[in-house]
Amino acid sequence: MDIRSVTTTLKGFFNLSDRRARYRTIRKRIHEGAKIDGIHICQLIAAMLIASIGLNIDSTEAIIGSMLICPLMGSVLAMAYAIATIDGRFMRESVMGFVVQIVICLLTSTLYFALSPLSRTTSELLTNSSATIWDVMIAFAGGFVGEIAYSRKQEPSTLVAGVAVATSLMPPLCSTGFGMGTGDWVLAIAAFYKFLINVVFIAFGAEIVLVWLHVPLMEDLNGDGVITREEHAEAIERSWHVHRRVIICSLMFAIPCVFITASIVGRAMDQEEPVFQARDEFQTQYTTYELEAVCPKFVAYSVGELESYDTDKSEVVERVVATVQTSEELSQEQKEQIEALVRLNVSDLDTIRFEVVEEE
Repeated sequence: MDIRSVTTTLKGFFNLSDRRARYRTIRKRIHEGAKIDGIHICQLIAAMLIASIGLNIDSTEAIIGSMLICPLMGSVLAMAYAIATIDGRFMRESVMGFVVQIVICLLTSTLYFALSPLSRTTSELLTNSSATIWDVMIAFAGGFVGEIAYSRKQEPSTLVAGVAVATSLMPPLCSTGFGMGTGDWVLAIAAFYKFLINVVFIAFGAEIVLVWLHVPLMEDLNGDGVITREEHAEAIERSWHVHRRVIICSLMFAIPCVFITASIVGRAMDQEEPVFQARDEFQTQYTTYELEAVCPKFVAYSVGELESYDTDKSEVVERVVATVQTSEELSQEQKEQIEALVRLNVSDLDTIRFEVVEEE
């Protein structure tokens, strides 16, 4: 009796059918989320523009905002639903709609980065152009939770918004546009692979929930409105074949992630270089953009901590030193203006140096 009680309790904990919406409601939500109209396209372009600006100026806030606006998640969950129910017609419609959205996103981001005067690779761009096993796990968990939200009786908007931020569909696609707009095709391919990894495993996680909930299969295979025993048996068999292929193909698609992750872990174990790029604590990127705008003679800017020996204290101390390189000598007034600008972003600045160099 004790074992049965424990088993019953555990089943209750993992019972996804509790407070489940009707199958008809789930299907309606999925279909509505996959629809593409004028409002949908406007949201897509606006989200892509915000993401492009966020990646361009290294603004995490703007990138998160674009994820909340972007409606791509609906199409991904629609493809998962089509696979889970082996609905071939809905699958074709979902894939075509998703491809159209990808083209619109890439055109928007590519055009922005082609016209943007700032073409430098920021830390956010690099972060969103490398797929690892951790991305696979996040995408899978996000798809799993996202489909649970769609299957509840209550409206799923709040939870789906959180899933959209966690799974990051928009930034990798935007990074692909950056690579295309600047001619960096290696970065473009890497970013697009990360985008596809997110799509595949979001759909995979969502499909598992739908199968778990026993969502009805599309059994009317010939479209005559009548479901025969033969069609029922064929639909079940086809479902098992499709699910096996999805599992195998998804795992094979993630193989490059394994090698990338192994390389990252190997570097961490060797301690030869940091695993992830450090946070720009001195706001170097922002200061560089500002100097480019206010100083026509500006060439380069850097800031960091340097060790020096303090004779008064008889010890080695660390000082924050900034270096501004220009093509010509600056006046004293210009140097004071630049120093004041730098100190706005580097409050603990000790020294600022000005160097005259030849532009390459």
